[in-house]
Amino acid sequence: MSTSQTRTEVAPVSEIRKQFPALERVHNGYPVAYFDGPGGTQVPRYVVEQMSDYLYHHNANTHWAYPTSAETDAALERARELFAEYLNASPTEIAFGANMTTLTFHLSRALSLNYEQNDEIVVTELDHHANIDPWRRLAVERGVTIRTVRMDTATGQLNFEDLERYITPKTKLVAIGAASNALGTINDLETIIAMAHDAGALVFVDAVHYAPHALIDVRELDCDFLGMSAYKFYGPHIGVLYAKRRHFEEIDFPKLVPSPDYAPENAETGTLNQEGMVGAGAAVEFLASLGGQSTKQPDRRESLLRAFREMHARNSVLFNRLWSALSSIPRVTLYGPPPDALRTPTLSFTIERCTSTDAARRLAEKGLFLSHGDFYAYTIVQRLGLAPEGLIRAGCACYTTEEEIDRLIEGVHEIAST
Repeated sequence: MSTSQTRTEVAPVSEIRKQFPALERVHNGYPVAYFDGPGGTQVPRYVVEQMSDYLYHHNANTHWAYPTSAETDAALERARELFAEYLNASPTEIAFGANMTTLTFHLSRALSLNYEQNDEIVVTELDHHANIDPWRRLAVERGVTIRTVRMDTATGQLNFEDLERYITPKTKLVAIGAASNALGTINDLETIIAMAHDAGALVFVDAVHYAPHALIDVRELDCDFLGMSAYKFYGPHIGVLYAKRRHFEEIDFPKLVPSPDYAPENAETGTLNQEGMVGAGAAVEFLASLGGQSTKQPDRRESLLRAFREMHARNSVLFNRLWSALSSIPRVTLYGPPPDALRTPTLSFTIERCTSTDAARRLAEKGLFLSHGDFYAYTIVQRLGLAPEGLIRAGCACYTTEEEIDRLIEGVHEIAST
């Protein structure tokens, strides 16, 4: 993403859009507007170029005494360094895996070796099931007791009385989502993490939906573990796990005898998706470039802060516009916290007498691509009484424009009217 000149301004949307070949797609004569970012964003040219460069010129396995292997070692270490800057962590605290779900199952089973029958784990109804079911499985495998924090269906927020009641000295771990991928709710992580630590429990944060919208500081949060998926913020399909280094060093991860026993590679199983790691690191570089990263002595963290601050401001305007318009359309119901609450720019809704599948299909005919269903936040859909069809979901990304928002409003209005 380097340029010949020093940049300090945040990139305008028009410049950002030029970097995404997918935005050139036309469907039924309409330019495609991708509102499916919460399920996976489009990928900029730079990220794909870095992955292809690795595969074309440096592809090898690791830790061997020839040039392409050494180049691979350097590329993977570079990916860890980039994510360390992204999270304000250390490179030795960054592990990669197939996806966040697989990493969470891997971690849960490794942690469970120290759990006894009737030890307790706290999960919530607001979470994606990738941060529910790996922990619930331990009830079967280890006899652990699972405590489930309820959500308030009217507000889309957690019941704090449940949190205060369920987090006790028996609690071994609290699994909490930073933000709901279905409703956009952002949880009060600082308070919840402090409650857990005061009780002697560890905290696993699912930041998959949160990471594209706010820059995370794991030192400030003081979470023990945090999971992400690079494909939610303009990278390839690969999972990322942060853990405090002492946890990586203390946990007995299942591994092959000859594989590394040092952090963080002791948490990684088999030969990884190396081009995916390179691409994930490139996604961090791409995000930093949006913040006007200087080519002279760059401060990538500062560039990321500028980028996220500006993206939040832009997407808040777009989201407010969408919420205000859809809330005024008869037979359209919106879910989750209102725009003035702490939330992400992700809106889920239903249209009376039209299933989510049919609504998404009709919107797609006009070049409006939205996801629909339960988004693996199945408990939320059940609690809202919307199973099995679920919700229609629209998310704002760095490439979303006002014109696309207006097209979506018009498309929903047309469906609701007919």
